[in-house]
Amino acid sequence: MNGLELYKPRLKDLWFRRKLLADPATMAYNRGYELGFPEYHNDTGCIDFPEKNWPGWHARWVDAEPARFYAYLRERETGEFLGEVNLYQTEGPGVYEMGIVLHSGQRGKGYAKEGLRLLLDYAFRELGAEKVTNRFEPAREAALKAHQAAGFQVVKEENGLLHLAVTRESYG
Repeated sequence: MNGLELYKPRLKDLWFRRKLLADPATMAYNRGYELGFPEYHNDTGCIDFPEKNWPGWHARWVDAEPARFYAYLRERETGEFLGEVNLYQTEGPGVYEMGIVLHSGQRGKGYAKEGLRLLLDYAFRELGAEKVTNRFEPAREAALKAHQAAGFQVVKEENGLLHLAVTRESYG
């Protein structure tokens, strides 16, 4: 373990989310999708997150359980923010889709696997999840490896995306 913890950000901590969303290297996975909202930059995958939008976003995502969960991945000893994780209900109670984004400078250090395990522990123990899912392109090999190490299984490949899931029963 690298000593990570989940940290629910305060409104004033959202500078880090803005930093993540504004970094082309961090957001490269998101590039090229036609997402159709004005804050999104198709050429970089970055998303504008001006401070005026923070209160509404914070109210929707932080402490919005059980419908949504959002936290930073934080290094326990130093307090440094490394990335973010989230869960949101998709198919009704107990079924969540998840997301994880590590700052580009923090990748390749084992944080993804540990962050996924922290998120899954929270989902199954605190939210009572029955299943957690995610989906992404097969070319994202590091993401696939981290997800599989955390207990996810590939369920299917459809429309250019791997669909992964882990259930309460299968999670160790």
